[in-house]
Amino acid sequence: MGLRVAVQMDPMESINISGDSSFALMLSAQERGHEIWHYDVRTLAYETNEGAGGRITAWAKPVSVQKVKGDHFTAGELRRIDLAKDIDVILMRQDPPFDLGYISATHILERLEGTTLVVNDPVSVRNAPEKVFVLDYARFMPPTLIARELADVRDFQKKHGALVVKPLHGNGGKAIFRVEEDGTNLSALTEMFGQVWPEPFMVQPFLPSVTKGDKRIVLIDGEFAGAINRKPGEGEFRSNLARGGYAEACGLTAREEEICAAMGGELKKRGLMFVGIDVIGGEWLTEINVTSPTGIVAIDEFNKTDSAGAIWDAIGKRLKG
Repeated sequence: MGLRVAVQMDPMESINISGDSSFALMLSAQERGHEIWHYDVRTLAYETNEGAGGRITAWAKPVSVQKVKGDHFTAGELRRIDLAKDIDVILMRQDPPFDLGYISATHILERLEGTTLVVNDPVSVRNAPEKVFVLDYARFMPPTLIARELADVRDFQKKHGALVVKPLHGNGGKAIFRVEEDGTNLSALTEMFGQVWPEPFMVQPFLPSVTKGDKRIVLIDGEFAGAINRKPGEGEFRSNLARGGYAEACGLTAREEEICAAMGGELKKRGLMFVGIDVIGGEWLTEINVTSPTGIVAIDEFNKTDSAGAIWDAIGKRLKG
């Protein structure tokens, strides 16, 4: 029997179907006979029922998808659906920022526990932001500072030379800055980060091994599923595909296998079923992406695999208990 699937994501019109992981998951769901609904996180609502918990709803449209650029989906009538009674699985796939709006949605969705499976688990997503959860595996990371004070950043820069400074809750390679060894503009950059973001920011040494690539490794329910090596484009040090990087086929180094093995059990335990980790130069773990991981389309193109299908297989196993 097909599943009733609701996808919480950004507007369907805005996605790039050639590389969008959410779209790949929707295509795979449709091929399996699942019913697909799309809703905007801003339409989530929770209403208490006296003496009987609460009701969680969203305004959603039934959708069908096809891999045709410019004509990639058809949507039905907008209606209010009950996410406990009308839906079996929710894919929480809207893009960050990981802000209070995102966090509030996880608080609402976690109340579906025991009725509707949410992927990834909203409690674990809330408690495992990309650049914070990774600190649990600091033994695999480059030296790292999370701070706001210029004096702390200067002390770190004196130890490590050239730096990379990035927002603690950023995504897609946005607002990542390289500071040269002489520390030029470090004070202005620290000031800017303090004014734009209320949280501290992350500072790490610039790793020359980034020229070897920034590998995106996908784990499905804690198991290695595939990887691509992303390299910076001309004139860039960021290797994100959204920032002009390019991808190439790859395997895993012994160090990367060790990283996957170290965290796989914990990811599975936390209900983090679709996770993308980033490893620079085959050795340095930098992020554990759990909010809306990407990369499966490129991985499948290089490896002739079916990552979206593997994710639905894992979801099916979870539903069966």
